[in-house]
Amino acid sequence: MRTHNNADVSVDAMLEDLRKLVEVESPSRDLDALRASARTVAAVVESRLGGEAVLVESEAGPHVRWTGGGVPRVLILGHHDTVFPLGTLERRPFRVEDGRATGPGVFDMLGGLVQAVHGLAALDDLSGVEILVTADEEVGSGSSRALIEERALACGAVLVLEGAAEGGHLKTGRKGCGTFEVRVKGRASHAGLEPEAGVNALVEAAHQVLDIAALGRPEIGTTVTPTVASAGAADNVVPADATVWVDVRVETLQEKERIESAFAALAPHLDEADIVVRGEVGRPPMPESASSHLVEMAQTLMPGIKGVAVGGGSDGNFTAALGVPTLDGLGAVGGGAHADHEYLVIGMMAERAQLITGLVKAIRGARRE
Repeated sequence: MRTHNNADVSVDAMLEDLRKLVEVESPSRDLDALRASARTVAAVVESRLGGEAVLVESEAGPHVRWTGGGVPRVLILGHHDTVFPLGTLERRPFRVEDGRATGPGVFDMLGGLVQAVHGLAALDDLSGVEILVTADEEVGSGSSRALIEERALACGAVLVLEGAAEGGHLKTGRKGCGTFEVRVKGRASHAGLEPEAGVNALVEAAHQVLDIAALGRPEIGTTVTPTVASAGAADNVVPADATVWVDVRVETLQEKERIESAFAALAPHLDEADIVVRGEVGRPPMPESASSHLVEMAQTLMPGIKGVAVGGGSDGNFTAALGVPTLDGLGAVGGGAHADHEYLVIGMMAERAQLITGLVKAIRGARRE
């Protein structure tokens, strides 16, 4: 696939900026690390695009916002937080070899940010372009959602720089996703002397896990997966407390509502046990209809590229749910998101940057007609 775009971008310069971002570790919820990361993102944006990148403070860390001025027409959306704890860089440093860049966050999604900035730098005119790089996407976007939605509505089109789908394709549909926490309260007692005096929270949790797992309807794209459980404090005590965490993915708003209602209706099986449920399907589904026009633009610029629906969520779910045209998966080509083998394909960086250049031109042109 080749882009029909002659914008000049330097792969060496992109790798230089990618190294800067990767070498400032940015695990979600680590406010000091995220402040340093936000300052680095802002410095890269300013050095390539000029103007001022503003740090928007939040309880989750600073978001980075930049605008090219003029009437807002397109929002470039990404995040600078990563899932990797401090110290990962020492074990897995940034490297460039065998046609790949590796290191924590190269694919999800620092490579996409760099490509977008360099794609924009190839434009003679940056008016109408906004960039928003958030600090909490990996943990649900609780502090950034309102700002994301505000700027998406103001701009009217959103390009999301999450990593590409397999084969370098775009992401045109995403499942809605969320996490539920189910807390079980029982009553402790001696497991040998008087187990009957207790209310076993672990046994109640086992009942709940089976009830919860039965809520899934994979044939229509709904997965309900208990993922983490904990209970008890000692091996000779009937456990008084247990907690179960559940990952949920849905393709439709109807399924979102069904699942949320089902969790709210969970009831204990054991007498005197109590259940408290927290959580929701926080990211609504991203319908493929939200990206149809933008995909056509991308396919004109890069013949052969396809759009595919994927299971994971992104901040594009929020903007698409508002009815704002949204195209995702425009970032790095590579793989291994959230894993030790994460990588970025260097040979695709220039084309992906040029795709951003072309899309911004096309979107602004269409909206001026």
